[in-house]
Amino acid sequence: MVMNDVAPAAADLCLASGPQTPRDIASAYGLNPIKFAIAPAPEALNLCNIHTHTNAEHKAPGFNVYAGDGPTGGYRCNETDELTEAEMVDPANGEGAFSGVKPGDTIEVHWVYSSCDVAPGEGLGSCLSDTCENPTLRVEAQAFQVVNDASAIDFNDYVYENTVVDGFHQPKNLPAGTGTPVVFRGSTTGPSYDQSTCSPLQVTWSVRPMCARVDISSLNEWASKGNVFNETKSHGVRALVTAPELLSQIE
Repeated sequence: MVMNDVAPAAADLCLASGPQTPRDIASAYGLNPIKFAIAPAPEALNLCNIHTHTNAEHKAPGFNVYAGDGPTGGYRCNETDELTEAEMVDPANGEGAFSGVKPGDTIEVHWVYSSCDVAPGEGLGSCLSDTCENPTLRVEAQAFQVVNDASAIDFNDYVYENTVVDGFHQPKNLPAGTGTPVVFRGSTTGPSYDQSTCSPLQVTWSVRPMCARVDISSLNEWASKGNVFNETKSHGVRALVTAPELLSQIE
């Protein structure tokens, strides 16, 4: 695994791939020359998947506390060390239906959209079809501080419940009030990729720069009642991409 603060030699970078993700969204700098059309707004695409990562994969003004390298690394919300004892209590005592997350954690949630005529489903394979193997992809991303607080955001306000608007599958809502999303060209993420092994898919990213607070009990409820994505745990992270050759210029 490439350490976040050590750039590999140019010969080790997967330079034949397009721009990669995750990145520090506070820096617009990038040298990757491969460009593709920015995806339409989410309202003009089909929601195909919702999943989470622990911690945040991206780095941003509101979540820039370094959590380490590897699949359990990433970044934490800046307020993590300011949580109260009550906010850190796990009401499920480690037995919550949504595993891999506890109060005090940071998660980054990805709402994935596709231009394919598909319905929401399990994994990123749900974003493609036999007749649409090269879709336009978009990810709306929000980092959350997980807390034990019933007054915090209810994650179930942002899930998919068979909502179709103007012919497109959509979540109930997308997060607002956490800053203007930073939109850029990138790729898929996850711990199977690094700066030497790149994702080949082209993705338009829309990442909100500040954290929001989400109630741990609402995440457990989402998993316990079942969801079309079969999501019952939070996933690992891809190490931050820092080589300018692998990053797009944010416009």
